[in-house]
Amino acid sequence: MAEGLRERKKRQTRQYLSDVATGLFLERGFDAVTIAEIARAADVSVNTVYNYFPTKEDLFLDRSQGVVDRLSRYVRGRDEGESAADAVLRELRVQVEGVSPAVGLMEGYERFMRVIEGADSLKARLWHIQQEVLRSLEDTLRKECGAGDRTASLVAGQLSWVHATLMAYIGGEMVAGRKAAEVSRDALVLLDDIEDLLGETVLNYARRAAE
Repeated sequence: MAEGLRERKKRQTRQYLSDVATGLFLERGFDAVTIAEIARAADVSVNTVYNYFPTKEDLFLDRSQGVVDRLSRYVRGRDEGESAADAVLRELRVQVEGVSPAVGLMEGYERFMRVIEGADSLKARLWHIQQEVLRSLEDTLRKECGAGDRTASLVAGQLSWVHATLMAYIGGEMVAGRKAAEVSRDALVLLDDIEDLLGETVLNYARRAAE
């Protein structure tokens, strides 16, 4: 369905507010910037900012919903013969090998991570996002397998750990000043090591049968 004029303007305004806020956060740190200052810099009212972003953390982590659904999308889109773990590992390898900004392999990512490291509220929000990733994936696995046992929860926990471990590694290496292409190569090795640690139950869970 084509995007209407109203929806496009709302999306553009939301992106503009996030961009203005992120610029201020990168320059001065998260805790040092107020919503009122963001509103002034964007030439809008404080209420307008809150209409688009209920909290200040939402302004910085404005793409969290895409992260929450990421692993579930990979699982739902798995190919015939692929398990849930196969799909997650394949897609993560594609992102890493392609030096994708989606997994933090981009110039300037270290500045983004330093803002998070300097703000307890952002670190807490990241933890909540990780829990949302886990719940979303668990729900997807239950729906895909029609399972009511706890195996779906355990597999979701393992695959969420894979994602969180990869992202933590990339973030740490980028903050350390390494180039994205270098981190990409080592992250691929890390994914191989992670796969070796996963048990057969996880690796074979939710394997999609041929139609």
